[in-house]
Amino acid sequence: MTIFNVDKVICMRNYLLDFFEQFEYHKHDATELMTAYDKIIANGDAKAILSGTICAYKENNSIDFNNIILPANKKISELACLNHYTVDLLVYICLTKHLKELYIEKNIDLQIYHDSVLDLKWKLEECKAVKGVCGVFVAYWFVNFFNLTRFALGRLQFEPFNVTFDYEKNGIKLEKDKSVALSVHIPRTGTPIDKQSCDNSYALAKEFFKKQLGESPVFVCFSWLLHPQIEIIAPKHTNVYRFFKEYDVVYSKDNDGEDLWRLFDTDEKDPYKLPTDSSLRRCFVNHLKNGGRVGEGFGIKRP
Repeated sequence: MTIFNVDKVICMRNYLLDFFEQFEYHKHDATELMTAYDKIIANGDAKAILSGTICAYKENNSIDFNNIILPANKKISELACLNHYTVDLLVYICLTKHLKELYIEKNIDLQIYHDSVLDLKWKLEECKAVKGVCGVFVAYWFVNFFNLTRFALGRLQFEPFNVTFDYEKNGIKLEKDKSVALSVHIPRTGTPIDKQSCDNSYALAKEFFKKQLGESPVFVCFSWLLHPQIEIIAPKHTNVYRFFKEYDVVYSKDNDGEDLWRLFDTDEKDPYKLPTDSSLRRCFVNHLKNGGRVGEGFGIKRP
């Protein structure tokens, strides 16, 4: 594998410092990540793997992250004695340097690059809250941002979805293995999913994907926010309830609360131990204490 020379090490180090400033990372987080980078560079084998990863992504942005890059990250963490959540985040941040070059090459608005890359920061905040670690614990999630199929467009994120079922309702017709819809993702940014923000995102997505999907793409979403019990849990005046009602839920499943961390910032599932410091959290806790179900749902946005 190609090993960083001194100039490349300095260049990447400066890039990381500029990145943390541009995206307004907390000083403590930036310091911890820079310390991790220096530990990797100080270990010859770990440095070589990181260099190989960066080169591999430059050669092919569709590289198999799950079977090549993420296992390499795990090896780096072992060699440099770092938490693999920290290494996963740091490697992705290193790859944003080439990702930005791809955006420029493909003439994609750099505001979209900025908003998409912000997802690394949102997931960092979740990892600190849930795991107590400066890093990311859902490394698989970022793959489609880096292979240029998922994009943040305003408040929401979107990517093409190959339809695997037949559907005809509300003037919408989808055919199994023929239709392509737009899958909607709701990043946890700390800002509301109000109607105006969401409608703006849908409009941006229609324009962005127009050449690929035509003038009127169908929006689909798979989320804990679309489990049927949301209609019972969320008060009718809330944005969560409004978002739920905008979708026709065609499939759902219960689970044991594996998604509760998304709302409660903890791996805890016992409703008697979950925090109740917001109205939505209290609604969920009361629902669970009364034997209510939670899970996920797949919906198609109503016209």
